[in-house]
Amino acid sequence: MARETTHEKVLALQRNCEQVIKGKSDAIRRVIVGMLARGHVLIEDVPGVGKTTLARLIARSIDCTFQRIQFTSDLLPSDILGVSVYDQRSQRFEFKPGPIFAHIVLADEINRTTPKTQSALLEAMSVAQVSIDGVTRPLPHPFMVIATQNPIESHGTFPLPRAQLDRFLIRVHLGYPGPQDERAILREQVDIGNIDHVRPVLTAQDIVAMQQEVLKVRIDDSIIEYIQAIAEATRRSPLIELGVSTRAALALRVVAQARAYSEGRDYCLPDDVKQMAIAALAHRIQAARAFESELPSAQREDEEVLARVLSDVPSPA
Repeated sequence: MARETTHEKVLALQRNCEQVIKGKSDAIRRVIVGMLARGHVLIEDVPGVGKTTLARLIARSIDCTFQRIQFTSDLLPSDILGVSVYDQRSQRFEFKPGPIFAHIVLADEINRTTPKTQSALLEAMSVAQVSIDGVTRPLPHPFMVIATQNPIESHGTFPLPRAQLDRFLIRVHLGYPGPQDERAILREQVDIGNIDHVRPVLTAQDIVAMQQEVLKVRIDDSIIEYIQAIAEATRRSPLIELGVSTRAALALRVVAQARAYSEGRDYCLPDDVKQMAIAALAHRIQAARAFESELPSAQREDEEVLARVLSDVPSPA
Protein backbone atom coordinates (compact mmCIF):
# COMPACT_ATOMS: atom_id res chain seq x y z
CA MET A 1 0.00 0.00 0.00
CA ALA A 2 1.60 3.23 -1.15
CA ARG A 3 2.23 5.93 1.45
CA GLU A 4 0.37 8.57 -0.60
CA THR A 5 -2.63 6.27 -0.98
CA THR A 6 -2.93 5.59 2.74
CA HIS A 7 -2.66 9.29 3.59
CA GLU A 8 -5.42 10.02 1.09
CA LYS A 9 -7.59 7.36 2.71
CA VAL A 10 -7.13 8.93 6.14
CA LEU A 11 -8.10 12.31 4.69
CA ALA A 12 -11.13 10.80 2.96
CA LEU A 13 -12.30 9.33 6.27
CA GLN A 14 -11.80 12.65 8.02
CA ARG A 15 -13.63 14.61 5.32
CA ASN A 16 -16.52 12.17 5.52
CA CYS A 17 -16.97 13.00 9.20
CA GLU A 18 -16.50 16.72 8.65
CA GLN A 19 -19.63 16.74 6.48
CA VAL A 20 -21.60 16.73 9.73
CA ILE A 21 -19.19 17.60 12.58
CA LYS A 22 -18.08 21.16 11.86
CA GLY A 23 -14.89 22.79 13.17
CA LYS A 24 -13.62 19.74 15.04
CA SER A 25 -10.88 18.48 12.72
CA ASP A 26 -8.41 17.81 15.56
CA ALA A 27 -10.90 15.71 17.53
CA ILE A 28 -11.90 13.74 14.44
CA ARG A 29 -8.26 13.08 13.53
CA ARG A 30 -7.53 11.84 17.05
CA VAL A 31 -10.38 9.35 16.93
CA ILE A 32 -9.02 8.11 13.59
CA VAL A 33 -5.52 7.86 15.09
CA GLY A 34 -6.95 5.79 17.94
CA MET A 35 -8.51 3.40 15.43
CA LEU A 36 -5.29 3.11 13.40
CA ALA A 37 -3.45 2.30 16.63
CA ARG A 38 -5.88 -0.59 17.29
CA GLY A 39 -7.22 1.11 20.40
CA HIS A 40 -10.49 2.17 21.96
CA VAL A 41 -11.57 5.78 22.26
CA LEU A 42 -13.46 7.60 25.02
CA ILE A 43 -15.25 10.76 23.85
CA GLU A 44 -16.04 12.87 26.89
CA ASP A 45 -17.98 16.13 27.02
CA VAL A 46 -21.28 17.76 27.93
CA PRO A 47 -24.48 16.51 26.24
CA GLY A 48 -25.39 17.78 22.80
CA VAL A 49 -22.00 18.61 21.26
CA GLY A 50 -21.83 15.64 18.86
CA LYS A 51 -20.19 12.78 20.77
CA THR A 52 -22.61 10.09 19.62
CA THR A 53 -22.82 11.55 16.12
CA LEU A 54 -19.04 11.41 15.71
CA ALA A 55 -18.93 7.77 16.80
CA ARG A 56 -21.74 6.89 14.36
CA LEU A 57 -19.98 8.80 11.56
CA ILE A 58 -16.75 6.84 12.04
CA ALA A 59 -18.68 3.57 11.88
CA ARG A 60 -20.77 4.66 8.89
CA SER A 61 -17.64 5.74 7.00
CA ILE A 62 -16.30 2.16 7.11
CA ASP A 63 -17.98 -0.80 5.44
CA CYS A 64 -18.13 -3.01 8.54
CA THR A 65 -20.53 -4.28 11.20
CA PHE A 66 -21.71 -1.75 13.79
CA GLN A 67 -23.69 -1.99 17.01
CA ARG A 68 -24.88 0.73 19.37
CA ILE A 69 -25.42 -0.01 23.07
CA GLN A 70 -27.35 2.55 25.08
CA PHE A 71 -25.97 2.25 28.60
CA THR A 72 -28.56 2.64 31.36
CA SER A 73 -28.66 1.89 35.07
CA ASP A 74 -30.58 -1.38 34.53
CA LEU A 75 -28.31 -2.75 31.76
CA LEU A 76 -26.91 -6.22 32.53
CA PRO A 77 -23.61 -7.80 31.36
CA SER A 78 -25.59 -10.38 29.37
CA ASP A 79 -27.23 -7.53 27.44
CA ILE A 80 -23.76 -6.70 26.11
CA LEU A 81 -22.02 -10.05 25.80
CA GLY A 82 -24.88 -12.37 24.93
CA VAL A 83 -26.58 -15.31 26.61
CA SER A 84 -26.99 -19.07 26.21
CA VAL A 85 -30.58 -20.12 25.53
CA TYR A 86 -31.88 -23.68 25.82
CA ASP A 87 -33.21 -25.01 22.52
CA GLN A 88 -35.87 -27.67 23.19
CA ARG A 89 -35.66 -29.09 19.68
CA SER A 90 -31.93 -29.81 19.84
CA GLN A 91 -32.03 -30.24 23.64
CA ARG A 92 -28.93 -28.16 24.12
CA PHE A 93 -27.94 -24.61 24.92
CA GLU A 94 -27.41 -22.26 22.00
CA PHE A 95 -25.37 -19.09 22.36
CA LYS A 96 -27.03 -15.86 21.22
CA PRO A 97 -24.26 -13.29 20.70
CA GLY A 98 -24.74 -9.82 22.12
CA PRO A 99 -24.00 -6.48 20.44
CA ILE A 100 -20.34 -6.65 21.47
CA PHE A 101 -19.80 -8.98 18.47
CA ALA A 102 -19.30 -6.21 15.90
CA HIS A 103 -16.34 -4.45 14.30
CA ILE A 104 -17.23 -1.09 15.85
CA VAL A 105 -19.27 -0.86 19.04
CA LEU A 106 -20.70 2.43 20.26
CA ALA A 107 -21.00 2.38 24.05
CA ASP A 108 -23.29 5.38 24.40
CA GLU A 109 -23.19 7.19 27.76
CA ILE A 110 -21.04 4.45 29.26
CA ASN A 111 -20.97 6.10 32.69
CA ARG A 112 -24.76 5.77 33.11
CA THR A 113 -24.52 2.06 33.92
CA THR A 114 -23.25 0.31 37.04
CA PRO A 115 -19.58 -0.69 37.53
CA LYS A 116 -20.59 -4.36 37.28
CA THR A 117 -21.89 -3.84 33.75
CA GLN A 118 -18.99 -1.56 32.83
CA SER A 119 -16.58 -4.34 33.81
CA ALA A 120 -18.21 -6.67 31.26
CA LEU A 121 -16.24 -4.77 28.62
CA LEU A 122 -12.82 -5.30 30.23
CA GLU A 123 -11.86 -8.60 28.60
CA ALA A 124 -13.32 -7.57 25.24
CA MET A 125 -11.35 -4.31 25.19
CA SER A 126 -8.14 -5.94 26.43
CA VAL A 127 -7.79 -9.01 24.23
CA ALA A 128 -10.71 -8.83 21.73
CA GLN A 129 -12.48 -11.85 23.13
CA VAL A 130 -15.19 -12.70 25.65
CA SER A 131 -15.53 -15.68 27.99
CA ILE A 132 -19.09 -16.87 28.59
CA ASP A 133 -20.15 -20.12 30.26
CA GLY A 134 -16.54 -21.32 30.25
CA VAL A 135 -16.15 -20.80 26.48
CA THR A 136 -13.85 -18.17 25.00
CA ARG A 137 -15.23 -16.51 21.87
CA PRO A 138 -13.10 -14.23 19.66
CA LEU A 139 -14.44 -10.87 18.48
CA PRO A 140 -14.30 -9.63 14.87
CA HIS A 141 -11.16 -8.06 13.51
CA PRO A 142 -10.79 -5.12 13.52
CA PHE A 143 -12.57 -4.48 16.82
CA MET A 144 -13.03 -1.05 18.37
CA VAL A 145 -15.12 0.40 21.19
CA ILE A 146 -16.01 4.07 20.90
CA ALA A 147 -17.55 5.16 24.18
CA THR A 148 -19.23 8.45 25.01
CA GLN A 149 -19.36 9.88 28.49
CA ASN A 150 -20.99 12.86 30.13
CA PRO A 151 -19.16 14.68 32.94
CA ILE A 152 -19.33 12.83 36.26
CA GLU A 153 -21.02 15.88 37.81
CA SER A 154 -24.22 15.00 35.89
CA HIS A 155 -26.95 13.24 37.83
CA GLY A 156 -27.33 9.49 37.49
CA THR A 157 -23.77 8.70 36.44
CA PHE A 158 -21.16 6.25 37.75
CA PRO A 159 -17.48 7.27 37.44
CA LEU A 160 -15.51 4.77 35.38
CA PRO A 161 -13.09 2.69 37.49
CA ARG A 162 -9.37 3.24 36.86
CA ALA A 163 -9.04 -0.24 35.36
CA GLN A 164 -11.79 0.59 32.85
CA LEU A 165 -10.32 3.99 31.97
CA ASP A 166 -6.95 2.36 31.33
CA ARG A 167 -8.47 0.23 28.56
CA PHE A 168 -9.16 3.34 26.49
CA LEU A 169 -6.16 4.19 24.34
CA ILE A 170 -7.07 7.87 24.15
CA ARG A 171 -9.66 10.30 25.49
CA VAL A 172 -11.05 13.04 23.26
CA HIS A 173 -13.02 16.21 24.04
CA LEU A 174 -15.19 17.96 21.47
CA GLY A 175 -16.30 21.20 23.13
CA TYR A 176 -18.75 23.71 21.74
CA PRO A 177 -18.41 24.73 18.08
CA GLY A 178 -17.24 28.22 17.16
CA PRO A 179 -19.86 30.80 16.12
CA GLN A 180 -19.26 30.35 12.37
CA ASP A 181 -19.36 26.56 12.58
CA GLU A 182 -22.48 26.62 14.73
CA ARG A 183 -24.25 28.84 12.21
CA ALA A 184 -23.32 26.36 9.47
CA ILE A 185 -24.79 23.54 11.55
CA LEU A 186 -28.00 25.49 12.11
CA ARG A 187 -28.34 26.16 8.39
CA GLU A 188 -27.48 22.71 7.06
CA GLN A 189 -28.82 20.18 9.57
CA VAL A 190 -32.54 20.37 8.90
CA ASP A 191 -33.09 16.75 9.97
CA ILE A 192 -31.29 16.63 13.33
CA GLY A 193 -29.10 13.56 13.82
CA ASN A 194 -29.72 12.17 10.32
CA ILE A 195 -26.48 10.90 8.77
CA ASP A 196 -28.04 8.55 6.20
CA HIS A 197 -26.36 10.52 3.40
CA VAL A 198 -22.88 9.51 4.64
CA ARG A 199 -21.40 6.64 2.62
CA PRO A 200 -18.48 4.30 3.43
CA VAL A 201 -15.09 5.34 2.10
CA LEU A 202 -13.05 2.45 3.57
CA THR A 203 -13.53 -1.26 4.21
CA ALA A 204 -12.70 -3.33 7.28
CA GLN A 205 -9.83 -4.85 5.28
CA ASP A 206 -8.45 -1.37 4.61
CA ILE A 207 -8.39 -0.64 8.34
CA VAL A 208 -6.64 -3.94 9.15
CA ALA A 209 -3.98 -3.27 6.51
CA MET A 210 -3.41 0.27 7.77
CA GLN A 211 -3.15 -0.95 11.36
CA GLN A 212 -0.40 -3.34 10.29
CA GLU A 213 1.43 -0.51 8.52
CA VAL A 214 1.33 1.62 11.69
CA LEU A 215 3.44 -0.98 13.51
CA LYS A 216 6.17 -0.51 10.89
CA VAL A 217 6.52 3.24 11.48
CA ARG A 218 10.10 3.88 12.64
CA ILE A 219 10.60 5.38 16.07
CA ASP A 220 14.09 6.51 17.07
CA ASP A 221 15.69 5.60 20.39
CA SER A 222 15.75 9.27 21.33
CA ILE A 223 11.95 9.39 21.09
CA ILE A 224 11.66 6.17 23.11
CA GLU A 225 13.77 7.86 25.78
CA TYR A 226 11.53 10.94 25.57
CA ILE A 227 8.40 8.83 26.17
CA GLN A 228 10.04 7.08 29.11
CA ALA A 229 11.10 10.44 30.56
CA ILE A 230 7.50 11.66 30.36
CA ALA A 231 6.27 8.53 32.17
CA GLU A 232 8.95 8.93 34.84
CA ALA A 233 8.09 12.62 35.28
CA THR A 234 4.44 11.77 36.03
CA ARG A 235 5.58 9.38 38.78
CA ARG A 236 7.93 11.89 40.41
CA SER A 237 5.88 15.08 40.13
CA PRO A 238 4.38 16.42 43.39
CA LEU A 239 1.39 17.54 41.31
CA ILE A 240 0.44 13.93 40.53
CA GLU A 241 -0.70 11.38 43.08
CA LEU A 242 -0.82 8.45 40.65
CA GLY A 243 1.54 8.45 37.66
CA VAL A 244 1.22 6.51 34.42
CA SER A 245 2.06 2.83 34.03
CA THR A 246 4.28 1.10 31.49
CA ARG A 247 1.12 0.18 29.57
CA ALA A 248 0.30 3.88 29.33
CA ALA A 249 3.79 4.61 27.99
CA LEU A 250 3.29 1.89 25.37
CA ALA A 251 -0.03 3.51 24.47
CA LEU A 252 1.73 6.83 23.91
CA ARG A 253 4.30 5.15 21.67
CA VAL A 254 1.72 3.49 19.42
CA VAL A 255 -0.49 6.59 19.10
CA ALA A 256 2.62 8.60 18.18
CA GLN A 257 3.31 6.02 15.45
CA ALA A 258 -0.32 6.19 14.31
CA ARG A 259 -0.25 9.99 14.17
CA ALA A 260 2.92 9.92 12.08
CA TYR A 261 1.26 7.41 9.76
CA SER A 262 -1.88 9.53 9.46
CA GLU A 263 0.34 12.44 8.40
CA GLY A 264 1.86 10.33 5.61
CA ARG A 265 5.20 9.64 7.29
CA ASP A 266 6.95 6.33 8.03
CA TYR A 267 8.91 7.77 10.96
CA CYS A 268 8.00 9.45 14.25
CA LEU A 269 8.85 12.99 15.32
CA PRO A 270 8.89 14.41 18.86
CA ASP A 271 5.88 16.49 17.83
CA ASP A 272 3.86 13.28 17.36
CA VAL A 273 4.46 12.48 21.02
CA LYS A 274 3.68 16.03 22.16
CA GLN A 275 0.45 16.21 20.17
CA MET A 276 -0.89 12.91 21.54
CA ALA A 277 0.49 12.90 25.10
CA ILE A 278 -2.51 14.50 26.83
CA ALA A 279 -5.04 12.43 24.87
CA ALA A 280 -3.18 9.20 25.71
CA LEU A 281 -2.13 9.88 29.31
CA ALA A 282 -4.38 12.44 31.03
CA HIS A 283 -7.18 10.00 31.87
CA ARG A 284 -4.61 7.62 33.37
CA ILE A 285 -3.21 9.94 36.04
CA GLN A 286 -4.66 11.28 39.27
CA ALA A 287 -3.86 14.82 40.30
CA ALA A 288 -2.66 15.46 43.84
CA ARG A 289 -5.49 16.73 46.06
CA ALA A 290 -3.54 19.82 47.02
CA PHE A 291 -3.48 20.84 43.35
CA GLU A 292 -7.12 20.06 42.59
CA SER A 293 -8.40 23.08 44.49
CA GLU A 294 -6.41 25.44 42.23
CA LEU A 295 -8.46 24.55 39.15
CA PRO A 296 -11.93 25.85 38.29
CA SER A 297 -13.05 22.59 36.66
CA ALA A 298 -12.41 19.18 38.17
CA GLN A 299 -13.14 17.61 34.76
CA ARG A 300 -9.97 19.12 33.28
CA GLU A 301 -7.67 18.90 36.29
CA ASP A 302 -5.76 15.90 34.95
CA GLU A 303 -5.06 17.64 31.65
CA GLU A 304 -3.89 20.85 33.34
CA VAL A 305 -1.56 18.91 35.60
CA LEU A 306 -0.14 16.82 32.77
CA ALA A 307 0.44 19.91 30.62
CA ARG A 308 2.56 21.42 33.41
CA VAL A 309 4.56 18.22 33.78
CA LEU A 310 5.11 17.89 30.03
CA SER A 311 6.44 21.44 29.80
CA ASP A 312 9.32 20.45 32.11
CA VAL A 313 10.41 17.40 30.10
CA PRO A 314 12.98 18.32 27.41
CA SER A 315 12.21 16.88 23.98
CA PRO A 316 14.88 15.49 21.65
CA ALA A 317 16.16 17.70 18.87
